[in-house]
Amino acid sequence: MAESQEPAADGPPRNGRRLVLFDIDGTLLSAGRAARESVLCALERVYGWAGEADTHDFSGKTDPQILRELVEDSIGTERFEKGLTRALETYLSELERRLSCEAVRAKPGVPELLSRISQEERVTLALLTGNLERGARLKLEPLGFNRYFPFGAFGSDSADRYRLPGIAVMRARERSGWSFSGKSIVIVGDSVHDVACGRALGVRSVAVATGPTPGQRLLAERPDAALESFRDVDAALEAILG
Repeated sequence: MAESQEPAADGPPRNGRRLVLFDIDGTLLSAGRAARESVLCALERVYGWAGEADTHDFSGKTDPQILRELVEDSIGTERFEKGLTRALETYLSELERRLSCEAVRAKPGVPELLSRISQEERVTLALLTGNLERGARLKLEPLGFNRYFPFGAFGSDSADRYRLPGIAVMRARERSGWSFSGKSIVIVGDSVHDVACGRALGVRSVAVATGPTPGQRLLAERPDAALESFRDVDAALEAILG
């Protein structure tokens, strides 16, 4: 039987267990322009769309959502839906081709942070990302980060980023045998969507200003904790597990 995981009021869970859900892009790593260029290539090949996306904000969104936002208005919903599976497959093929080891860089402090937090016996680590699962694994592989995240919730599970926390929590219970709720769940990310998507579940949110979203914009979403980066690993652990 799963151990009770109810938090004490608004504080941490009584047994100290945590489900820590990490975003990828802008939080754990940067892959340069590989993903953006792969998206544009897929849209041109599948839909004949040759627009530009330099000003389009990809952060905190699912891969299917990004494609929809870029082209649906110009090509129509029916055509978009008809080509979506092929477009996503093309995107993944292009991403795999472009993701050299040199293209992927860990954010400062992340290797040590993951090494240390993975040794915490009461912490279950997982991913919460808008990336398709295959794309997520491709980005994490050059840095050796896949070993820390045996499961997660991905853009391939739902195009709606706000449905993903519930999926991650369900999978955590299935895999670990523990029931997580409220502040025993921690979402760590660099976008306003990372902060907001777990609000309905009453989770603990940790915002880190290592992506394109300015720190002040993140603070406006009222996260439980905010960091400029993970360079100070002790402070990051305190923010995540405190």
